[in-house]
Amino acid sequence: MADTTTTIVQIAAQGVAAATPYLFAGIGEAVGQRAGIYNLGVDGIMLMGAFSAFYSVYSGASPLVGLIIGVLVGALMGLAMAFISVALKAEQGISGIGLYMFGLGLSTLLFNALVETPRPVSQSFTSAPIPGLSQLPLVGKVLFDHHLLVYLAFLMVPLTWFVLNKTPLGLNIRAAGQNPQAADSLGVNVAAVRYLAVIFGGAMAGAAGVSLSIAQTNIFQENMTNGIGFIAVALVYFGRWSPIGIMFGTLLFSVVTTLQLWLQAFGVQISSSLVTMLPNIVTIIALIIAVYLYKTQTPAALGRPFRREES
Repeated sequence: MADTTTTIVQIAAQGVAAATPYLFAGIGEAVGQRAGIYNLGVDGIMLMGAFSAFYSVYSGASPLVGLIIGVLVGALMGLAMAFISVALKAEQGISGIGLYMFGLGLSTLLFNALVETPRPVSQSFTSAPIPGLSQLPLVGKVLFDHHLLVYLAFLMVPLTWFVLNKTPLGLNIRAAGQNPQAADSLGVNVAAVRYLAVIFGGAMAGAAGVSLSIAQTNIFQENMTNGIGFIAVALVYFGRWSPIGIMFGTLLFSVVTTLQLWLQAFGVQISSSLVTMLPNIVTIIALIIAVYLYKTQTPAALGRPFRREES
């Protein structure tokens, strides 16, 4: 019984830690979509954030400096997406895929030119147990014995919820994505709000990449995100654009991902292909359930460029 409890605690703790990149990327994407811009380039931004942070630490910088650089690179790529979709009013889906391909290609090019082969960094974000709380039975190990970025990712949930629902800025973001013409008539600078939201989303995607390269794996390799950015976009829909809903979605996905690793380790007689597919199957099922159960509607102006002359 004790061994079973220990195993469950380990799976849950690893699932919480594994949720970090999904949570960063998902919350950032949700804010952008609330403002009316969807960004399918999240995965490419994550790759650039991951590489820039990794290379900074690889070159001698501290993990904190690596985090700052990764977030700034993500914000710059978010700025590029905002310029393309807000200023140039390009089709957002195609623009996002283009940004993803740019991030994938540039991160691979820089990695091959500057590092060549996967090498671990000498410094990284290590476990920082919260005194007292980490000693609590069961939940202490699961929730309070992680590295800094795990705590930061989960702290962003209530912070983002509060900003979106309880502040004038949040009201403007929601108005820009729901009815930009009405928001503009009330004096809201829709373009500026959308720029800010997409840049924030890029910064969060950069932080998601940092959590992969100098916290979870301590290395960088080509296409190391393996589609996490696209899954984060799907989790936004599962969570119905709510940071709290996205958090539950990321926990579900990450725990299932961790569980399939444990099944393989314990030699459970299940097809390895099915085990590998399990997290994606769960995500698809969860999305189908969410569509039928949740009443929250997609932001009405999502994907639609704002043109003042149409007001």
